[in-house]
Amino acid sequence: MPKVLNISGYSASEIGIIFAAAPLVRFVVPFLFIRGLKLDTRSFNTALIILLASAVSFYFALDSFYKLLFSNIGIGIGLSLVLPYVELISLNILGKERYGKIRLFGSIGFISVALVLVKYLSNPSTALTYLLILTFFTVISSFIIVRGQKDTLNKTSKEINDINILKDWRLWVGLTLMQVGFGPFYNFFTIYETDAGVSLDMTIYLWSFGVIVEVFMLFFQARFLRKNLLLVLQITTLATAFRWFLVFLFPQNLTVLFFSQSIHALSFALFHSAAISYLFALYRHKSLAQQMFSGITYGFGAFLGALYSGYIYEYLPTYLFLSAALIAFLASMSLYFWEKKVKVS
Repeated sequence: MPKVLNISGYSASEIGIIFAAAPLVRFVVPFLFIRGLKLDTRSFNTALIILLASAVSFYFALDSFYKLLFSNIGIGIGLSLVLPYVELISLNILGKERYGKIRLFGSIGFISVALVLVKYLSNPSTALTYLLILTFFTVISSFIIVRGQKDTLNKTSKEINDINILKDWRLWVGLTLMQVGFGPFYNFFTIYETDAGVSLDMTIYLWSFGVIVEVFMLFFQARFLRKNLLLVLQITTLATAFRWFLVFLFPQNLTVLFFSQSIHALSFALFHSAAISYLFALYRHKSLAQQMFSGITYGFGAFLGALYSGYIYEYLPTYLFLSAALIAFLASMSLYFWEKKVKVS
């Protein structure tokens, strides 16, 4: 019999299914647009309604696995439609060099939740109220932003699809493997380090330090996005492989661990900005490119990363981050053999 967790009466497998739902939705949705679905102002606003309704539905879903699953699917649908277009509009208005300075506020929000708000969100009703309030303001701000950028949204929805994943498979495999390799970090880093003897408080400090250097990079990354974006992707994936290898070799050495966390500035902040900027320059159908990036890498890639890392940690826990290092290295090699450069403006 599987071990049952005392979290609202759900088993580990049920919790895993619930958490996997949103990434899978993010993976599926972009392919609907390849098949002809159009995302214009009207459908974008519908996505905002779905996002808000899903946040409300959590109040009535905690006692039912299927209700909770469909609430999470609704969140996934809303975010998979909204976020890529918000990023597209940000790139159009701000340009890739100023884009990072906007994203850093998200990183600051993460630190706020991890260090401060988590102490007040242990009560389910408080957490749900926090989710609803934040979702409401997200929906309102997104509606206002897009209302002022109708031309951008409607114009990009009429672009001819020039994205060929099979033809450009080296690029997409590299981008996706990068996120698969993050599976052990996002899902098991805290467990891995505490099992190795590092205190929970110190592990939280490691997380926070990673986000701090991420914020630093987002603020100063403009100079790295002015030249060869493909080279930036190749370097950041290779640096990530080195990062995971250090965690594998020295799981108890705090000096090495803090150094490995400093590489988060490259493996997340700079990689993400370079990736979306590269796709923005590479393809004419810019909105669909951002959706595919979000869906395939952060959707399917994150799903695979969570799935495989669970099995590795269960049967070969010592080699968890060695597997992550190997996957990141394969991502770097895939991008190394992808030779299509873009004009940086």
